[in-house]
Amino acid sequence: MNEHAVVALSITLLAGMGCQWIAWRLRLPAILFLLLCGILLGPMMNWLDPNRLFGSLLFPFISLAVAVILFEGSLTLKFKDIPGLEKVIRNLITLGVFVTWLITALAVRWLLFFSWEISFLFGALMVVTGPTVIVPMLRTVRPRENVAHILRWEGILTDPIGATLAILVYEFIVSGGTAGGFQSGAVVFLKIIAIGGFFGALGGYLFGIVLRRNMLPRYLHNFAALATVCAVFALSNTLEAESGLLSVTVMGICLANMKGLELEDILDFKESLSILLISMLFIILAARINLNAFIALGWPGLAVLGIIQFLARPLNAQLSALGSKLIPTERHLLAWIAPRGIVAAAISALFAIKLEGIGYQDASQLVPLTFMVIIGTVLLQSTTAGLIAKWLKVREPEPRGFLIIGANTLAQTIAKALQDNGFRVVVTDPNWDYIAEAKMNGLPAYWGNPASEHAERHLDLTGIGHLIAVSPNIELNALSAHYYRLEFEKKRIYAVGNHPPKNGNAEKKSAFKYGGRHLFREDMTYQTLNRYVTGGADIHTTLLTDEFSYEDYLQQHRNTRLPLFAIDDNENIHVFTPDPQFSPASGWKILALSIDAPIKAVD
Repeated sequence: MNEHAVVALSITLLAGMGCQWIAWRLRLPAILFLLLCGILLGPMMNWLDPNRLFGSLLFPFISLAVAVILFEGSLTLKFKDIPGLEKVIRNLITLGVFVTWLITALAVRWLLFFSWEISFLFGALMVVTGPTVIVPMLRTVRPRENVAHILRWEGILTDPIGATLAILVYEFIVSGGTAGGFQSGAVVFLKIIAIGGFFGALGGYLFGIVLRRNMLPRYLHNFAALATVCAVFALSNTLEAESGLLSVTVMGICLANMKGLELEDILDFKESLSILLISMLFIILAARINLNAFIALGWPGLAVLGIIQFLARPLNAQLSALGSKLIPTERHLLAWIAPRGIVAAAISALFAIKLEGIGYQDASQLVPLTFMVIIGTVLLQSTTAGLIAKWLKVREPEPRGFLIIGANTLAQTIAKALQDNGFRVVVTDPNWDYIAEAKMNGLPAYWGNPASEHAERHLDLTGIGHLIAVSPNIELNALSAHYYRLEFEKKRIYAVGNHPPKNGNAEKKSAFKYGGRHLFREDMTYQTLNRYVTGGADIHTTLLTDEFSYEDYLQQHRNTRLPLFAIDDNENIHVFTPDPQFSPASGWKILALSIDAPIKAVD
C-alpha cells in the first residue's frame, strides 16, 4: 500500500511537470493538459484514485493548497497599478458577481431541472475565475495593461467572494427555510467578513513588521511566509468555516502594499510552489470525475456553458465597465475572458459530498457540470483570446525590445542599431547629460536608477523582452540584472564584462549571482568596446545568403568585425555570447561592430 502511494505521488508529479512543459511549448494554459491527464489516469485507466490515496487528508490538502495559491496571487495586487480602474474592479466583484450568479442559476434550473437550491449554489460557484487560469492566460494573450490588471484583480478577489457566496447558499439550504435561511446566512456572512478580514489584516501587518525590521534571517523568509499563511488560514477556518480564503487574500494584499518590504524572493518561491500545487490539484480533482455523469449532462450542460460564456460574462463586463476609461475594444476583450479554475473545482466537490449526505440527489451533478464549465471556458478562451485581442488591436506587441542599462556612447550606438532594425529600445542612466544626448539622437530614454521605485512606476516596458547592461558601473549592471530577473527570462538578461581576461581573478571576485549572461565575446569588456566606439567604429548589418554563409562571413571578417546580434528570417533577434545557442543561416542578418584594426582586449 505504501509503495503504491509513493509511486502514485511520484507519477502525479512527473505528469504535472510534463503537462506544464507541453503547455509551455504550445503556449496554451497548462490546466487543459492537467485536466486531460487527470481524466486519463483516473476514470479512464482507473489507476489514480485520490480518495484511496489521500483518504481523509484529501480535502484538507486541497484547502491548504488553494490558500497558498490565493496568497501568492494576492501578493501581486498593488493599488498603484490600478489608477482609474478601481470602479470597474469594484463593479466586477459586486454587480458583476450578482449578474453572473443570477443568470447561471436560472440557466441551470430551466435547462437541467436542478432544484432551486442546487441551482443557486452552482451559480455561486461560477462567479469565480481565479489566478490559476487567469495568470497563465494573460502571459499568452498579452492584453493591454488596463485589461490585464482588471482581470488579475478580479480573478483573485472573486475566489474568496465566490466561496463566501457558496457558503451563504449552503447555510440557506441546510437551515431549511426562508426565514431561518436568511437569518443564518446573514450571521455567517458577517462572521466571515469580520474574522477573515481581521486575521488577514493582522497577519499581513505583523509579518510585514517582522520582515521590515529584519527579525528573521533571509533564508527563513520563504518558510516563515508559508507557515504564517497556513496558520492564518487554519485559525480563520477554525473560527468560521471557509473564512480562511478571505484571510489569506487580505494578508497578501496588505503585504503587497506595505512600503519598505522586499518580497521578490517570497514571490519567486511562492510562484514555484503554486505551479507544483496547481499541477497536483488539477490532476487529482480531474481523477475524481465520474465520466458517465459528465457525459449524461449532454446538450443541456453545453447550453449552460454557452449561456455563461455568451450571455452572463458579456453582460457582467459591460455593466461593470460603464463610465470607466476603458475603450470599447478593451471592454469587448474583458467580456470574453473569464475562465473558471481550481477554487470552483475544489468547492464543488466539497459541497457535493455534504449535500448528497442530507438527501439532495442532484448535488452529485455539481462536480461534472463544474468541470464541464472549467474545461469549456479554458479551452474556448485560451485558443481564441489571443486572436480576438489581436483583431481588436488591444494586444501588447511581442516583447522583442531591449531595456539598455546605460546611455553612454557605447549604449547609444547599440540602441540606435537595434532601433534602425525595427526593435523598440529604452536607454536608462542616472547621468542627465547622457540621457539628454540620447533623446537628441531620437532614443527613448529614462533618467534615473532603473532599479528604483520610481522606475517601477514610470518606466514603460511595453514590448520589452531583453535587458542589456552596458554601463561602466559594474554594480549598477548587476543590480539591474538582479532587479529585473522576474520581469524578463533569465536567458534574456545580459551584461558586458568589466575586466579583461588577464585579470580573471578580479572578474571572479567581482561576479554577481544574478549578474546576467556575458555579452558578445569573452575578451570584450566595456572598456574595450567603448574605446572602439569612441574611436569611430560603427555597427553594420549583413544579410546571409546561400552563396554567403555565416562561415563565409566569419572567414572574411574574422579580425575586423565583432558579431553582436543576429536577426532570423522570422524577425526574432538573438544576442551573441561566448557560447551562442543558435546557428545563423541563410536569410538571417548579422549586426556586427566594424573596426579597422584587429580586435584586442584593451585595459
